Amino acid sequence: MSEDTIFGKIARGEIPANIVYEDDLVLAFRDLYPAAPTHILIIPRKPIPRLCDANVEDKELLGHMLLTANQVAEAEGLGDKFRLVINNGADAGQSVFHLHMHVIGGRPLNWPPG
Repeated sequence: MSEDTIFGKIARGEIPANIVYEDDLVLAFRDLYPAAPTHILIIPRKPIPRLCDANVEDKELLGHMLLTANQVAEAEGLGDKFRLVINNGADAGQSVFHLHMHVIGGRPLNWPPG
């Protein structure tokens, strides 16, 4: 269950993180292994393992996560120059099964990513 992941523990305050934003719905913190100069993870406080596990009741939360990504990017000085990534499942590169978004920027980003 996602509440038993490292992100669930961070959301509950059991493990410290370099938090850049938090409210009652989400938490944003710096990635320990950044892929770019700016690499922020945004997680919901509600434990949702993967994006495909979200349901219609989560649509406000998911929208809030997207708007938080904009806010965090602006606060980090990225403006409108950032990439937002959600990996869904192990085959897509998801390694922690607690829904999370990567806000990545601060250098040119090539496409396709990998």
